[in-house]
Amino acid sequence: MPAANAPASFAKALAFVLRHEGGFSDHPRDPGGATNYGITRETLSRARGQPVSVDDVRHLDIDEASAIYRRFYWDAVRADELPPGLDLALFDLAVNSGPGRAVRLLQQVLGIEADGLIGPITLEAVRNTDPVEAIRRLTRARLDFLSRLVTWPVFGRGWRRRVLDAEQEALRLASSCLSPQGMSDMLDTKTILASRTIWANLIGLAALILGLFGFDASELNGNPFQEAFVQFVASASFVASTVFRILATRRIAG
Repeated sequence: MPAANAPASFAKALAFVLRHEGGFSDHPRDPGGATNYGITRETLSRARGQPVSVDDVRHLDIDEASAIYRRFYWDAVRADELPPGLDLALFDLAVNSGPGRAVRLLQQVLGIEADGLIGPITLEAVRNTDPVEAIRRLTRARLDFLSRLVTWPVFGRGWRRRVLDAEQEALRLASSCLSPQGMSDMLDTKTILASRTIWANLIGLAALILGLFGFDASELNGNPFQEAFVQFVASASFVASTVFRILATRRIAG
């Protein structure tokens, strides 16, 4: 069943995508060719049901682009039925690598058959998974896939920056859905440093910072020592901000 805030969720996710896609582009080494608002010539032709020219792409307006994103990407991955945060992460992945690839990567990180179709089994697996963990793992799978493309040397730095930005925005949305009571319960049942959710965010935060300095955060997966080091560097600032947020929430609730 679609979420009650589905239109707002799509609007937020679309705003994120458009912020990264920009306007018209026709990079000679971009396999997608001419694009506008991230919509390729091939996708626009499919949406209109007839071949289009580069000039048609150049004059694409934002309303048509939004409708295309909704129909071919958001609806294709059934993002309305996903938790906040994970919906954005999967949507942005679908925009970059196609809905089929996006769903297969999600299914892989969920540990279920990767058939590329969102159905009852996938939705059930999502419901039984911590959204923060799913976002983290999906980000790593996405970076691993992108780093193996032949165009990675040309576009890799920009792709990595966008993927890590998407992860941080997705984690922010996922965290914002925790109720004050839910946050208190989490503290009562486990300490901050023992929380898988906290450690998930620590890695995401460190990856974003290192990515901005040109460090390939995707390599952290294969090196436990580096991962532990990144966690240590990021932990102080993140834990402090988490504690202050919880204290502020309790103060407001009281």
